[in-house]
Amino acid sequence: MSGVAALHCCFAFLVIIAFFTTSAASSDTISANGSIAGDQTLVSPNDVFQLGFFTPDSTNYYVGIWYKNIPARTYVWVANRDAPIKNSTSSVFKIGDKGNNAVILDQAAKIVLWSSNQTKANSSPANPVAQLLDNGNLIVREEGDTSSDNYLWQSFDFPTDTLLPGMKLGRDLTQGLDRFLNSWKSPQDPSSGDYSFKLDYHGYPEAFFWDKGTKLYRSGPWNGIRFSGVPEMQSTSAMEFTFVNNQQQVYYSFEESNTNMISRLTVNSTGFLQRYTWVEDSQSWSLFWYARKDQCDDFSECGPYGICDNNASPVCNCTLGFSPKNPQAWYLRDGSDGCVRKTELDCSSDGFLPLRGMKLPESGNTTVDMEMSLNDCRKGCAKNCNCTGYSSANISNGDAGCVMWFGDLVDMRHYVEGGQDFYVKLSASDIAAYGGLIAQNSSNNGLGTLAIVGIAAGGGILLLALGAFIMWKRKTLPNSHIRNTVPTGAHERSQDFLLNEVVVSSKRDYSGENKPEELPLFTFNTIALATKNFSDENKLGQGGFGCVYKCRIEEGPVVAVKRLSKNSGQGMEEFKNEVQLIARLQHRNLVRLIGCCVEMDEKILIYEYMEHKSLDSVLFSKTKSSMLNWNRRFNIICGIARGLLYLHQDSRFRIIHRDLKASNILLDGELNPKISDFGMARIFGRDQVEANTKRVVGTYGYMAPEYAMDGLFSEKSDVFSFGVLVLEIVSGKKNRGFYYANNELNLLGHAWKLWKEGKGVELLDSMAGDTYSVNEVLRCIQVGLLCVQEHADDRPVMSSVVLMLSSENPTMPHPKNPGFCLGRAVETDSSSSKHDETCTVNQVTVTMLDAR
Repeated sequence: MSGVAALHCCFAFLVIIAFFTTSAASSDTISANGSIAGDQTLVSPNDVFQLGFFTPDSTNYYVGIWYKNIPARTYVWVANRDAPIKNSTSSVFKIGDKGNNAVILDQAAKIVLWSSNQTKANSSPANPVAQLLDNGNLIVREEGDTSSDNYLWQSFDFPTDTLLPGMKLGRDLTQGLDRFLNSWKSPQDPSSGDYSFKLDYHGYPEAFFWDKGTKLYRSGPWNGIRFSGVPEMQSTSAMEFTFVNNQQQVYYSFEESNTNMISRLTVNSTGFLQRYTWVEDSQSWSLFWYARKDQCDDFSECGPYGICDNNASPVCNCTLGFSPKNPQAWYLRDGSDGCVRKTELDCSSDGFLPLRGMKLPESGNTTVDMEMSLNDCRKGCAKNCNCTGYSSANISNGDAGCVMWFGDLVDMRHYVEGGQDFYVKLSASDIAAYGGLIAQNSSNNGLGTLAIVGIAAGGGILLLALGAFIMWKRKTLPNSHIRNTVPTGAHERSQDFLLNEVVVSSKRDYSGENKPEELPLFTFNTIALATKNFSDENKLGQGGFGCVYKCRIEEGPVVAVKRLSKNSGQGMEEFKNEVQLIARLQHRNLVRLIGCCVEMDEKILIYEYMEHKSLDSVLFSKTKSSMLNWNRRFNIICGIARGLLYLHQDSRFRIIHRDLKASNILLDGELNPKISDFGMARIFGRDQVEANTKRVVGTYGYMAPEYAMDGLFSEKSDVFSFGVLVLEIVSGKKNRGFYYANNELNLLGHAWKLWKEGKGVELLDSMAGDTYSVNEVLRCIQVGLLCVQEHADDRPVMSSVVLMLSSENPTMPHPKNPGFCLGRAVETDSSSSKHDETCTVNQVTVTMLDAR
């Protein structure tokens, strides 16, 4: 070979090497003639974000953006979320022919599978390029022009389910852009889901969380510092929030001041708005904030003119000058109809009632004037006959600007800390009647809302009435005296003692402070009439505690009446415990107690009615279990987890349930779960880790080893019970009574064996249907096994459980050996009132009493 030929050959070889090296290396930019395909990616300049093809289910392919250096793949944007690619081998991502948009092209079929919307349709760039920036924004721009004002197109204008720092949530009024978040349909399906988070720019702008066309949650309007419905929201040295409202655009955004911080706001497929931060030490996402957290986060929970207060019981209250529109439903703790004025406005001498610490009402139907003072705002609202209330528009530097509301005041809430002042218009006669209270409230911000003052006054009247009732009963029933000695094992009380001991004590806070609780009292005759004298045709079910009946009391809503048997294991202490606890607990995944009856030896609790009864009656039924497809089972698992998290962390008290099981999970008409039966529950101090009991109560198959063996109970014993529940829901099998492979393994052991063999999905109940996400099923099984680990310290807390369940790609530890029972229970004398059962907890034998 000649020297020239050799030189040409060498040069060609170097060109080929250079070509493949360039193709293999990741760049942040695509030129007009470039493209990416297969496993090729774009990587932002400092390796923060990556763009490429991905498949969440091995069937459909998408182009998306994710964090490059976070191990758990977390997607922040999907290009073709509603146009999945079926043939990935011939598809490429490139700049479109017009040069001002991005496309996904099937080169074999020569068709465009997806095209970005064109922000600047009239532009004709000479040398367009597509670039992935370090903030996660994919842009199309003219080569050499890096000004953000001249971007031809950008992904930040078309969010999917995630808001990143620097992104805008809201309207660009000049370009007609509406930037909002929309959930994935499921963790394995990035197509547009049911849930969305949108900014309403009308009136006094605020954001709404939607389930299709239904409002679920409202942020409250921006008041210069934060959204008024997010009192914990504040700019810090690490994160800064921005709200812009002018003629050109209305939007909310946030920025990370700390370069080491990674944060994102997302709408997940299970219906929650969540802010996550990345924790480098644990290599996991931490749930920093979320909504909806409690009952008062539900939109219009207390209806027009009702005020929701999660620290009150019931949570819905009418302020002074208003009364419940539907008293029957209101006193059965359904406040959705709201309140109505006692006296109509006359538009001549009306006044105003100041409410402190408020989430401002829904503000779409308002007028805003940033030039008016608060005093001028008051005068303007007083002169306008249609104005129903007013407030300051900006509280960042005192009170500035004016907002006036017209029409009904909806979705108000009171906060102990945070919130702002709001002024409700009242008639002159109501102002005169409550003048002293109004003046006192106006001069003392620490008093809270007058709604609370009204409740306290009403509670005092209720207590006086109750005392008069007790005295009347003592006179009319001379033989009903208080017994000072009670036989062992019995809970006999006279009616007046029960009323005083149970109902009045239920009005005392656990700190010792007296607080009125408006729990309705029903007479025995009223309940007997409603249940047709407790007839079998009204009976919903029966257990060791007694019977449950379905009825309608005095034309109110349908309720469930729990009549405790005189011989039930749930005696007076448990009854008192349930009344005291559940009357204070308010959460969508906890059953609501709406009344009680205590007469002579009768102890009756009245709950909201659950159409599908208990979880075990559906899950373990051959005829009904098909109702629970995988999506419903997953929603039930997540709902129970949220309810338990509320008990352990978010409620006014730290509650340990101690008897979490399938029969104590009730299902409403939409198969949403609600935790019930708090007779065995215990309150923990905020710093308390565990407690010990001499009497072990609970149910075999759900007890944690340390509780069954040593009587030690804590949050982690509830977590163990939850783990058993998760595995039961996945498998459709009861832990107690399930034995596999010649009686060697119960359900926990069987699940553990399948998991170790890589066959976890075989645990799934065939009745769950054929449509399910394998990753979701395996995630639930792994969470269940983490919760039933033998040692309590190894089990996660419920906040971690909720995070693992709600995250699409969570980082989870590998589970260790579960604490489970081997072998069948020994036979006992059926005539015994208390059966002894022997159970082996990882080879240690213990005899237990009082299990249910």
